[in-house]
Amino acid sequence: MEPFRIDVPDDVLDDLKARLSRTRWPEAECVDDWSQGIPLAYTRDLAAYWAGDYDWRSREAALNRFDQFVTEIDGLDIHLIHQRSPHEDAFPLVITHGWPGSIVEFHKVIEPLTNPTAYGGRAEDAFHVVCPSLPGYGFSGKPTRTGWGVEKIAEAWETLMLRLGYDRYGAQGGDWGAAVTTQLGRNQGHCAAIHLNMPMGRPTAETFKNPTEEEKAALAALDHHRKWGTGYSKQQSTRPQTLGYGLTDSPVGQLAWIVEKFWAWTDCDGHPENAVSRDELLDNVMLYWVTATAASSARLYWESFRVWGESYRVELPTGVAAFPKELLRAPRSWCEPVYNITHWTTMPRGGHFAALEQPELFVEDVRAFFATVR
Repeated sequence: MEPFRIDVPDDVLDDLKARLSRTRWPEAECVDDWSQGIPLAYTRDLAAYWAGDYDWRSREAALNRFDQFVTEIDGLDIHLIHQRSPHEDAFPLVITHGWPGSIVEFHKVIEPLTNPTAYGGRAEDAFHVVCPSLPGYGFSGKPTRTGWGVEKIAEAWETLMLRLGYDRYGAQGGDWGAAVTTQLGRNQGHCAAIHLNMPMGRPTAETFKNPTEEEKAALAALDHHRKWGTGYSKQQSTRPQTLGYGLTDSPVGQLAWIVEKFWAWTDCDGHPENAVSRDELLDNVMLYWVTATAASSARLYWESFRVWGESYRVELPTGVAAFPKELLRAPRSWCEPVYNITHWTTMPRGGHFAALEQPELFVEDVRAFFATVR
């Protein structure tokens, strides 16, 4: 374990501003909504703020309040936050982000999880939090060979937790983090229980014969997503390298590719900044831009899309926080065959980036579930 601090070189920041100033803009969309993609006026406004008023150095310092490390696992450097609790008997917990997220997703929940008494909680609810950057994301290394899919990442997380001295731990995740966490649950190993905010349930045979009203709504949402929301994943799962040239060269391209998903996947009532602050949106984009990880992050789709079809069941205790604006809203009836669900919370608000959008609800549910398995 080598200590790590985020310290982006000045020349990278200068280059970013220069590129933003030279952006070659497309014409405006032909509609008055987001149906053709992120609107030109908003993108120009956000890019201007990024170039002028956004203060990366203060945001960088805020992220550096967490203890960070880099460790090599199977030839690849893995970056992680490892925030130990001040409370005795804290429970180790590895939390994993997805795409287009990063460790930024968890910046509002790490402290309440590690030091609950400072946030209205009980000492017995404390966690030692481990928050790694996925391979090819953020400040983790970029794989130079194939094989770093979900299964291998889950094995690496097991190695990581044992290396940190945790021989019994819990795991939490959404998006690709949910896939990795599910795989940790399948592998069992030293993982005791898992908590998900995007469980990978699938329609059952009974769903198509006699669907409930909830299942009808879920099927309609799934059909709409397949028709209108999967272009990004098709590209990233088939030609991530081709995509990477444009996104790695153009900061506005990278910004637009990511921020559109915050509009589509958050509980934002039509505008992403209703759910996530402007600075937080840019913090997350920065972790892709300054590390030039557009292609390497997209490559996880190329490596792992087949894993979503795996069928064998997670027998470990599983908790689910079901947020109403989640990208894929699988009803409990679809999840029961896949997981040993011992805890299910239907949330009143929130979307795909749960820890960032609704940190209090997220922390409360994680505490409640893992209290049953400590």
